[in-house]
Amino acid sequence: MAVSDGEATHRVDGDAHRVDLVWRDGREETVRARDDETVLEAAERADVGLPFGCRTGACGTCTGRLLAGDLDHARPPRALKERHRADGYVLLCVAEPHSSCRVEVGTAVHADLVDNPWK
Repeated sequence: MAVSDGEATHRVDGDAHRVDLVWRDGREETVRARDDETVLEAAERADVGLPFGCRTGACGTCTGRLLAGDLDHARPPRALKERHRADGYVLLCVAEPHSSCRVEVGTAVHADLVDNPWK
C-alpha cells in the first residue's frame, strides 16, 4: 500500500517485505524492509542488532546467507567471492529484498567464509 502526498510517494510498513532473520542458536526475529532500504537498515529501524562494519560491501562483517526469497545487492558486494555468492551468501549492508526473505545471520555466518589458520 502506497501513500501519496503531492508528488512524493511513501511506502507504508504494511507494504514492506517480510525478512525473517535466523541465528544458528535458534533465535529468530522478523523485520519489515521497504524497497528502498537494505536488510541492515530495516533491522536497525526495528532495533535488531546485526554485525556490520563498513556499510559499503567491502569488509564482509555483515555477511548473511539467503535461505529463501529474492534480494539483490544495491552495489557490488566486493567482500564476497563469486563462489560465496553462488552459495547464497549476501552482504546485509547492501542487500535489498525484492520479496519476503529468510536470511541466516550472525557472526557464525561470516566465520564460514574466513579461514582460521589457528583451528
